[in-house]
Amino acid sequence: MLKPLPSSRWNYSTAAHLLNRAGFGGTPAEIEKLVQMGPAKAVNSFVDFDKIPEDYPRPLWADPDPSDYEQFTAMRRKQIEARRDARDLPEKEREELLERMEREGRRARQRVRRSQIEKTTELRGWWIRRMAITPRPLQEKLTLFWHGHFATSAQKVRDPYFMWLQNETFRTNSLGDWQTMLEDVTKDPAMLFWLDQAQSNRRKPNENYAREVMELFALGEGNYSERDILEAARGLTGLTIDRAKQEPVYRSVLHDPGTKTLLGETGRHNPSDVIRIIANHPKSAPFIVTKIWSFFANENVKPEVVDALTVEFRKAGGSFRALLQTMFRCEEFYAKDNLRTQIKSPVQWLVGSARMLEAEVPPGEVGSRMLASLGQDLFAPPNVKGWDGGTAWINTNTLMSRYNLAGFLVSGKADAQGLVPQRFPDNARMMMQQRMDQVIRTITALDIEKLIDRKDLGNHAKLVATLEKRLLQDKLKEQQRGSLNEFLKGKDKLDREDVLQLVRLIMSTPQYQLT
Repeated sequence: MLKPLPSSRWNYSTAAHLLNRAGFGGTPAEIEKLVQMGPAKAVNSFVDFDKIPEDYPRPLWADPDPSDYEQFTAMRRKQIEARRDARDLPEKEREELLERMEREGRRARQRVRRSQIEKTTELRGWWIRRMAITPRPLQEKLTLFWHGHFATSAQKVRDPYFMWLQNETFRTNSLGDWQTMLEDVTKDPAMLFWLDQAQSNRRKPNENYAREVMELFALGEGNYSERDILEAARGLTGLTIDRAKQEPVYRSVLHDPGTKTLLGETGRHNPSDVIRIIANHPKSAPFIVTKIWSFFANENVKPEVVDALTVEFRKAGGSFRALLQTMFRCEEFYAKDNLRTQIKSPVQWLVGSARMLEAEVPPGEVGSRMLASLGQDLFAPPNVKGWDGGTAWINTNTLMSRYNLAGFLVSGKADAQGLVPQRFPDNARMMMQQRMDQVIRTITALDIEKLIDRKDLGNHAKLVATLEKRLLQDKLKEQQRGSLNEFLKGKDKLDREDVLQLVRLIMSTPQYQLT
């Protein structure tokens, strides 16, 4: 169990598997480079990403900015003073004053909300582009995993800086250890808002985070009691947010200092104790190892594989670097039932397509709306459980969207109307469509010179084989070749538009939806 993959089994197919799963895929040249490295060095090139320089700029606004909070508190103060002064005014003047204050407050809230939406949209585009161009693909793939695991939504948090900060927390801890990750997420401002921990205090402990950290994040259902939830909630009291400084803070005056018994351990547990106890519970390591294996290898988990990986994970003190090294080196990761059997997530589909086609991902709002139309709206998971993944990525609507958007990526032509959510008011939809139309007009078709050798335009078989190798790292199954054969029938030498159509047809096969 967990024997390193021998060099004799290291080839184009297994190297492509590593590139697809530890990253987002890539070009034939990148795959061949991994083949030449051999399995050990290839895995190291992904896992030891902290040795690779990267200088990706943060969003311009990604620094603490308490101005929104200051404006909000100033407005609240002004409203309180106005209500107090209004008591001495005649009824008509009092009503006019209060109505004016309400209008001003509503306009101020709308300005803040518009700014939040614009920054969150920018943040989505910022991250999509980072995933597409990063020299550290595993770091971004891990960040995506943790975003789905500790699912937090900007729709409730409503602070783009906090959402960016959480994204950075996942990124910087991605090679660290399990307990530290859990500690940092527990005091993360976005999480403190998302699961109401910031409101918890000794008089009224809020159980939301205490429940989810055990059920969804670290232990799984059936491995704790309702009493454990209450005791954990008591132990976590005191963690809150300093809104003026936009940072987490521990306030001892809000903490319950009493004795607590959590998961069989008794003491005057504080937040650090609670996380230490949970992270080191016997069920915690196999729980998170299972989640990681399911994400990177196969959601149909084989218990013996997880058991063996858990042993190694514990030996390494809960180190993700050690776990990933072992996982990506072992024979089980490259088993036949793991190769090209995972349904691509929308992010994997979009970012992977851009990397394989050597094209830019559609920028900003266009890229983020593409993902949302495919079922993965970054920074807005459907609930605290995150995205279901697997077969849930594919239904009649999302599959048709994949086919249509494949045409967009290939041709550079699209109708922004199809990317605008129907739930928005008409004026908002029109403005969004106009913005995206402007962006779409700047997008060009694929450069076929990067994909094929023009000398092969008259050799259909060789041309198709070249595209199969790039897009599928395999031959197209016979039952999926019908549309290609029909398209090529009667054609002699192909032109640029024909090649673009071939790429689109391959991207529209069921086989392309797998990685």
